[in-house]
Amino acid sequence: QDSWWKQAAGGLAGSAGSESTCNSSNPAGFLHHPSPAPTPTSASGSHTPELGPRQRCGRGSEAGGRRDCVRSCRSRVRIQRGEAEREQDPEGEALGPPTHTHTRQGETRMSPPARLQELIRIIRTARTQAEERAIIQKECASIRSSFRENEGSYRCRNVAKLLYMHMLGYPAHFGQMECLKLIASPKFTDKRVGYLGAMFLLDERQDAHLLITNSIKNDLNHSTQYVQGLALCTLGCMGSAEMCRDLASEVDRVLKTSNSYLKKKAALCTVHIVRKVPELMEIFLPACKKLLNEKNHGVLHGAVVLVTEMCERSPDVLHRFRKMVPQLVQTLRSLTTVGYSPEHDVSSISDPFLQVRILRLLRILGRSDDDTSEVMNDVLAQVATNTETSKNAGNAILYETVLTIMDIKSESGLRVLAVNILGRFLLNNDKNIRYVALTSLLKMVQSDHIAVQRHRSTIVDCLKDPDATMKRRALELSLALVNATNVRGMMKELLNVLDDCCSDLKADCTSGIFLAAEKYAPSKRWHIDTIMRVLTTAGSYVRDDAVPNLIQLITNASDLHSYTVQRLYLALDKDISQQPLVQVASWCVGEYGDLLISGECEEEEPIQVTEDDVLDVLETVLQSHMSLPATRAYAITALMKLSTRIHENVDRIRQVVSIYGSCLDVELQQRAVEYNALFRKYDHMRSAVLERMPLMSKNSGTDSQDIPDTKRESEIQEIKVLQNSTEQINQTNDLLDLLGVNDSHPVIETSQTVKEPLPGGELLDLLGGVNEAAPVTIPPIVAYNKEGLTINFTFQTSSNNSNLLSISLQATNSTKDDMIDFIFQAAVPKSIQLQLLSPSGSVVPAHNSGTLEQVVQLLNPQKQPLKMRIRLQYQHCGLRVQELSEINNFPPQSWQ
Repeated sequence: QDSWWKQAAGGLAGSAGSESTCNSSNPAGFLHHPSPAPTPTSASGSHTPELGPRQRCGRGSEAGGRRDCVRSCRSRVRIQRGEAEREQDPEGEALGPPTHTHTRQGETRMSPPARLQELIRIIRTARTQAEERAIIQKECASIRSSFRENEGSYRCRNVAKLLYMHMLGYPAHFGQMECLKLIASPKFTDKRVGYLGAMFLLDERQDAHLLITNSIKNDLNHSTQYVQGLALCTLGCMGSAEMCRDLASEVDRVLKTSNSYLKKKAALCTVHIVRKVPELMEIFLPACKKLLNEKNHGVLHGAVVLVTEMCERSPDVLHRFRKMVPQLVQTLRSLTTVGYSPEHDVSSISDPFLQVRILRLLRILGRSDDDTSEVMNDVLAQVATNTETSKNAGNAILYETVLTIMDIKSESGLRVLAVNILGRFLLNNDKNIRYVALTSLLKMVQSDHIAVQRHRSTIVDCLKDPDATMKRRALELSLALVNATNVRGMMKELLNVLDDCCSDLKADCTSGIFLAAEKYAPSKRWHIDTIMRVLTTAGSYVRDDAVPNLIQLITNASDLHSYTVQRLYLALDKDISQQPLVQVASWCVGEYGDLLISGECEEEEPIQVTEDDVLDVLETVLQSHMSLPATRAYAITALMKLSTRIHENVDRIRQVVSIYGSCLDVELQQRAVEYNALFRKYDHMRSAVLERMPLMSKNSGTDSQDIPDTKRESEIQEIKVLQNSTEQINQTNDLLDLLGVNDSHPVIETSQTVKEPLPGGELLDLLGGVNEAAPVTIPPIVAYNKEGLTINFTFQTSSNNSNLLSISLQATNSTKDDMIDFIFQAAVPKSIQLQLLSPSGSVVPAHNSGTLEQVVQLLNPQKQPLKMRIRLQYQHCGLRVQELSEINNFPPQSWQ
């Protein structure tokens, strides 16, 4: 019997494939192609004879018993053979839905799912998005079925397919727990896919990510460095604050090992831990200092990144690592000259990635420190002169060198060298490099204006670039370079740009030309000609205040009235599509029409114009469908003024004005009705009412060539603080609850009470109400200085009300990132009334490149000592920051 069993088993092993099978279910509907059954053969290759009736199985003597026994043996062999195939399948290579196959005895087994490559091939054959979704849905259904049946043999394959579908944008969250099971597996292939799935499918918002903490801790102590590397990569990618606190000591232990592979990954993992939990950086400081002595490029690169992150987040750590600057300088010098590691060369440059990181760290360490900057001046000059500019890697190093030179306390010659490097960038054929150079020069133009001026011709050539983005940046830099010596040449170039630029750029170009011409105009005639050229070329894109500013300029230039009205009349007669130009021309024709008709012009050859010609042009403006309501109002007023300056066509003017008395436009109708009343009832007063306008002056009282920046002028005007605070008291609870102040007055955030300066203000002062007391000088204070944010207070007392104090707030940011969504709130004691005006913006620019301003008004009738509690809210480096502070150092002059 034993020999018979051996003979039967050998025959079944060769003939197991001849059994016919049928698929009871195929959930995916594809990927399963049963192959034809092979011919049963024995181990020697010959056909295996079927079992004869004399071959007995056990004690059974009947034929039926022998057949049942043979079927059972064949089923067992087939099942064992299928399990062996599954064990031999390489893990992580592909995944597919398992299919159920039934044998003759009704037993089921899982057929291997399709591989990842097969799934990708089928998805790529989908012709429509709907067909692709159908394939994904079927595959997901099969994978879910496999997960429910806890089929562990193909879990790795199924999770890999889920990750591919996740990359295509389809939901794969149901595979999160399967990733945890793979991570807990002892096989490296399972762990690799499991950790990859955890990084894709898990984040801090889901509690499931905490379940892998123990697995990561165990793998950090694994004997295989690659398993430890997987754990470090996962923790550095998706570790939450809780996980970082639990595993910080383990990462620090790995950071101190002698394995360069692990130290590199541990350093990058530490960067993530420092970002999540900054208070843990003290644990890693000893190891960081040792890592900077490493010779391995990967470890040194990770160490520099880690130190950079620490220095940006802690001023104390920054002070500690300034002692390491000589070592960093030596490393950078060896990379530049000797060739630190030839196997890391990129385009004949030794490890540009490490050089860029070291330069960035030196910039942070040398900022606002003279001694540290002095140490690195020589190496920066060496890098700037020895780096090759023909390769993109060299340009990256040079750009980082320029940023470092401009950010530290460098020598003047070194700063000129940095500007010259950017000037060479402007000649590069790569648009990206030219754009970077223009952006950098724009930041440097205020501090190194003379050095940037040397490259003015190259910058102006960039205005001709067909790329709109390049042209916009070159326009901004060109406007910043305009001064009194080059204003004529620069305006000529800018006006040429205005002729050819796109509509999106014309608004910025006209605005810049207006400001530059107003500030640096060599003469009033040149100023008027420039503004008229802009209005003729791009009148529809000028600022809203362009028309009144030009009217004021023309009014004050009394010796140019004849010249101006003649030029404007010719422009109006030629084209009435530019509405701002038509408005200015209509005003001038109405104001100085008598000079136009008389032909008195000494500046150029006068033209012959009759009264009918002038009236025809104005009537054309009134009747044109292109004229705006405001333009028609200018035209009808001009006609009314001409009625006192001409004598033969007054009746024609009266007839035109009377027509618009029934106009649908209310503004135009009101003007026409009032002008008709002047003709009918007050004709004796018409000449006096419509006489020539007197000279105008700006509110600031300055000449057009010395006009200060009035961006915040309306916000620093004196306001009248409301005396009735009954409604204000009802609004105090919200801010007082937030600040925790129970004895404070509410904050009233409004800008509607700002009074605009009225014309004739000087005359009103003559009539009374003038406070002759000399203004009190109050020294400024630093109200807040923390984490790179500085808030300064400057004070100004009111000349009309000694109890009213204006506080001008200036916020600056010395960090490398902008502070956005900035909100300032304040509370003062009940005896003092407070009012906040609208801020100048919501962003505090980085690197002290700009300020955010806000005006605070305080009314202190009881002369109580000032105290203020403030709350600051802003977003910085992706984190929401909220700070509370109390200010008790107000100077006594502010309340006495």
